[in-house]
Amino acid sequence: MKWLDILRAGHEAASKNFMDKDLDMSVVGRSFMITGANSSIGKAVAMAIAKKGGTVHLVCRNKERAEATREEIVRESGNTEIYVHLLDLSETRRVWEFAEAFKKEYTSLNVLINNAGCMVNQRELTSDGLEKNFATNTLGVYVLTKCLIPLLEKCKDPRVITVSSGGMLVQKLNPTDLQTERTAFDGTMVYAQNKRQQVVMTEVWAKAHPKIHFSVMHPGWADTPAVATAMPQFHQMMRDRLRTAAQGADTVIWLAVSKTAVETASGLFFQGVYDTVCSHQTTPNDSSLLNYYVENFF
Repeated sequence: MKWLDILRAGHEAASKNFMDKDLDMSVVGRSFMITGANSSIGKAVAMAIAKKGGTVHLVCRNKERAEATREEIVRESGNTEIYVHLLDLSETRRVWEFAEAFKKEYTSLNVLINNAGCMVNQRELTSDGLEKNFATNTLGVYVLTKCLIPLLEKCKDPRVITVSSGGMLVQKLNPTDLQTERTAFDGTMVYAQNKRQQVVMTEVWAKAHPKIHFSVMHPGWADTPAVATAMPQFHQMMRDRLRTAAQGADTVIWLAVSKTAVETASGLFFQGVYDTVCSHQTTPNDSSLLNYYVENFF
């Protein structure tokens, strides 16, 4: 993965090879859940799917922003099958309660898009006493996905897409220190480790649940509120070269709706449409340890 590939220029070059027919389709009758859906990449994904006729479940933390996003999507798409759910992924028990309630209320879910995340630069604990980055980026994603797998498996062409980061390539999986208690705390590296964990979890899920197509992807460096807040100096220096939210979202949309996407093997890491890369060296033993330790939190 070259540095320029993940900026705006890289997207513009790669998009020349994109085939419009892969996304020229209706998804009426299919149900999509998107976490972190009221801004940036998540919002762009939700808007695109709504315009294709899909039923969209917006999972967000902030009620006002979520409702405003719903109104905007309904207005622009003409699709009223847009639903708001309030959830903070760092609150593990609430994630479990939400997923269990969702399964009772709704009979179908075709696609889960794990987009929400955070990068907290100082050690911060949740109300459950968990390190916040880990609780949000890893444990919240794990609990939500595991709880919804039974519903996904009942549906036609089920998919799970997790928005990771190319930053995971700088981190070797460390399954025995999930909350960064044994090393110096560096928010950027903690985030990268979480993103490595997401990749490994995706690989494990793909093997365990062959009925579902799992994928994990890197949206490139996009101009998002999260980047501006967590990495202000980087954002200030690079903002003219960062991808737009829509450019960051295009691979997610392709993975969520196209027939071509599910012709690829389940469990792969994508850095762009049609473009898979090696997820790095993670031993089977480390993968098993990660699954074991995360399962114990659950």
